[in-house]
Amino acid sequence: MSTVSPQDSRGYFVLPQAPEGAAYYTYGTPGSGRGQYAHPQLLTFIFMLGHRWGAADDRKIGIGNISLSGGATFPPHRSHRSGLEVDIRPIRKDGKRMPVRYTDPNYDRQATMKLVSLIWQTGMVKRVAFNDASIPRVQHIAGHDDHLHVEVITR
Repeated sequence: MSTVSPQDSRGYFVLPQAPEGAAYYTYGTPGSGRGQYAHPQLLTFIFMLGHRWGAADDRKIGIGNISLSGGATFPPHRSHRSGLEVDIRPIRKDGKRMPVRYTDPNYDRQATMKLVSLIWQTGMVKRVAFNDASIPRVQHIAGHDDHLHVEVITR
């Protein structure tokens, strides 16, 4: 396996993978952080969200695809090139670090609703896409039954 450079040509950094005490875990393809190069504003958002989530719940947030090094095309995504978009898993009732669809019995709607509320409370977000229509302030987009797609604004 090749070594992942901590910084890419844009000056973006790889999201720290499994840091001690973090309220998040990482997942995604390609693995080992190769799909998690983030704009500094997105890193700030993730750390802020993690801090707030960790104060509210013991389960960890699943942080997935962000962008490839240099903003390369990231199939199958049409986006995920700016370093300002991140996929986040909905919360599972059992706390397992696995995907869950909003139609699955292990999906925790109330906790996911709390997560979405915390996402918006950061004041750093312009859009959240997720297909559970019972969650306020999410936009329905095909292919988003098992993850939230969050877009962060730059200041």
